[in-house]
Amino acid sequence: MLESLLPVGKALDHLLLGAPNLEEGMEWVTEKTGVKAAIGGRHPGLGTHNALLSLGNQQYLEIIAPDPTQTTLAPQFAFLQVATAPRLLTWAAATQDIHAIAAQAHAAGFELNGPNAGARTRPDGETLRWKTLFLKNDFSLLIPFFIEWDATSRHPSQDSPTGCSLQSFSLEHPQPEMLRAIFSHLGLEVTVTPGSEARLKAAIASPQGLVELG
Repeated sequence: MLESLLPVGKALDHLLLGAPNLEEGMEWVTEKTGVKAAIGGRHPGLGTHNALLSLGNQQYLEIIAPDPTQTTLAPQFAFLQVATAPRLLTWAAATQDIHAIAAQAHAAGFELNGPNAGARTRPDGETLRWKTLFLKNDFSLLIPFFIEWDATSRHPSQDSPTGCSLQSFSLEHPQPEMLRAIFSHLGLEVTVTPGSEARLKAAIASPQGLVELG
């Protein structure tokens, strides 16, 4: 079963909070939570850079924005072009076997981008490595991309600024049953509720109270 490829009880690896620029995103998160995210680093060849905030339990918040030192934004991060203010845009699901996920997604009819190897160098010089798999379909950013962390890399939740924790995560869509069927094909257990529009919802407990992202 595909479910065995995902950590028990946790499909979500991290949330992506898109921002027009990284400084604005970091200031917004500090204002909301009382915790300052730490600079993560640049993603060479992808056109992005990030800052990170641990949510505990092998989960984290990634503030991601276009990197002004790079000239091209990779197609899989084109969603950042709609981020006129900091907002929750998509999410990543954890896997321990990304090639098995790719085979399952291909059999289910998804158009795939990956698996692709990725890396970034932290400010302290340590290089983190991973593989990602992006899936293309009509549900766009509600469908996560998958990430498999290299065994030699520390998970970002382990040494990013602490003080926050993920309290809830769910999706809304006018056709929730169709979205649930997709998640079933991918072996993901995600709460999907009816809504007038497609959106992600998350609630984070912070030193300044509950912060709702959407």
